[in-house]
Amino acid sequence: MKTSQTVHVTDIPSSRPSASSLQLAAPQKGLVAGGSLVGLALVVYLFATQQLSQPILMILGFLLGFTLFHARFGFTSAFRRMTSVGNGQALRAHMLMLAIAVSLFAPILAYGISFFGGPVAGYVAPVGVSLLVGSFMFGIGMQLGGGCASGTLYAVGGGRSVMFITLIFFIIGATIGAYHLPFWTEEMPSMGAYSLATSTGLGYGGAWAVSLVLFALIAWITWVIEKKKHAPKMAPLPTAQGWVRIFRGAWPLFAAAIVLAVLNALTLMTRGEPWGVTSAFALWGSKIASLGGFDVANWGYWQGDNAAALQSSIFADSTTVLNFGIMIGAFVASAAGGLFKFTQITFGNFLASVIGGLLMGYGARLAFGCNIGAYFGGIASFSLHGYIWGVLAMAGTFLALYLRPIFGLSVPKITDSFC
Repeated sequence: MKTSQTVHVTDIPSSRPSASSLQLAAPQKGLVAGGSLVGLALVVYLFATQQLSQPILMILGFLLGFTLFHARFGFTSAFRRMTSVGNGQALRAHMLMLAIAVSLFAPILAYGISFFGGPVAGYVAPVGVSLLVGSFMFGIGMQLGGGCASGTLYAVGGGRSVMFITLIFFIIGATIGAYHLPFWTEEMPSMGAYSLATSTGLGYGGAWAVSLVLFALIAWITWVIEKKKHAPKMAPLPTAQGWVRIFRGAWPLFAAAIVLAVLNALTLMTRGEPWGVTSAFALWGSKIASLGGFDVANWGYWQGDNAAALQSSIFADSTTVLNFGIMIGAFVASAAGGLFKFTQITFGNFLASVIGGLLMGYGARLAFGCNIGAYFGGIASFSLHGYIWGVLAMAGTFLALYLRPIFGLSVPKITDSFC
């Protein structure tokens, strides 16, 4: 049996045959208490200083991070397993998540259902050169950086040290991307935004039905490829029995898929748009650049609707609040499982994280989102750009399989017992 070159926090040694035989670590109770208190303090602060939606989003972010960590629900690893050895287990979980999401998004978008009475809109973005280049770059970047947008946040929350490097350069890349975005959107060809619901005459009901057929077809294709290649199964994760499993041990992927879809729908009804991640990175980086003397306010990206965010507190930004919640939720989840610890950084994964973070940040701005805003949120919003993002990110993943070994990063092999 071949062993991988690098074992990550989310990897389980393939010599262990089943989840039931893997022993759970003792909970880190002090860290659980500390993380919970920080989260509670932020909720109280947001309740006192911001609109009511902000503390609610903080709680939703916490639940998103908690869910992502407990299931190790990955986008990066799902794409890598599919392209390298043909394992489609995680991609089928994606299809379940998307199926539930479109079922919830359709009535919300059709009838403008909102908790606070404001406008509700999905993520429907233009299809053009910017999308093609950005999503391909992101696909390469997430395989080098060790995680996607949501994966970076929950890995940081879990203490995976190298992901702090990825996050820093993700922010830098997103800031540079924001600066360059007007060139890509105004000078490069684009066919504009295209919605399966509103651009086709299908309506939300018809687009919902078409989406379910597409998801079923993709799931079937992954199953056929998996059987044909005799792909290794995903490595088991330690879990608990009964209700304790909610707080300690791994969740099934299908359970996390359901929870993530529901939480995204609740996010849509709370803030008027779906879950997103990377716009906050551009905001954080631009604020830091402004402090460094750059005339950020005159960038094209920060004109119009975005101008207010640049002048306001980061706690007024709903995406920032969600991101903070995700990191705290993942931290508490990792500590509850006794898994929080800082990990070793090598020169290889440091360099890969720098390059990967830059590619993801820049690519996410060009592609109007990441694996969450473009892929998850875009497809759930019936936007064509979400599907194209997925295809191009998969193509970027395929190329990255040849780049990962240069940095000492592992690539699953068909001869592995688990992947």
